[in-house]
Amino acid sequence: MSTEQPTIKAIVRTVDGTHAHVEVEHGGCGRCHEEGGCGGQQLTQMFCGGPKTYHVENTIGAAVGDRVTVAIAAGSVRRSANQAYVLPLISAIGGAALGATFGGDLSAILGAGAGLGIAFVYVILRSREHTGNLAERPHIISRS
Repeated sequence: MSTEQPTIKAIVRTVDGTHAHVEVEHGGCGRCHEEGGCGGQQLTQMFCGGPKTYHVENTIGAAVGDRVTVAIAAGSVRRSANQAYVLPLISAIGGAALGATFGGDLSAILGAGAGLGIAFVYVILRSREHTGNLAERPHIISRS
């Protein structure tokens, strides 16, 4: 797997202290067809077609109107998707299976709910743990 940071070109639309809202013409990092690309851009194109605006760290002090390059840590999109979708799904299925083992349908439903609850708490705690980690958040790395 590549450790290179995926980047995308954008235009700064507003600046708010150490953060900026940037607009990109197309979503994703543009690595959909490369090895290690997640293909997420293809999914987003089905639901929205216009320019997208993102809130990013303004590490270089870019001003409104600047063309910039925005980067995120390699693998962070995949890790985020796993936390948001895969972990809750597996937790719900595991909880339902465990509940069904000890009882009937009601126990399976309660087990699935418990599994989702545990996954939800884990994701919140894990998100708070990485809040201060700049490398995991989208940030401006240069003016283009």
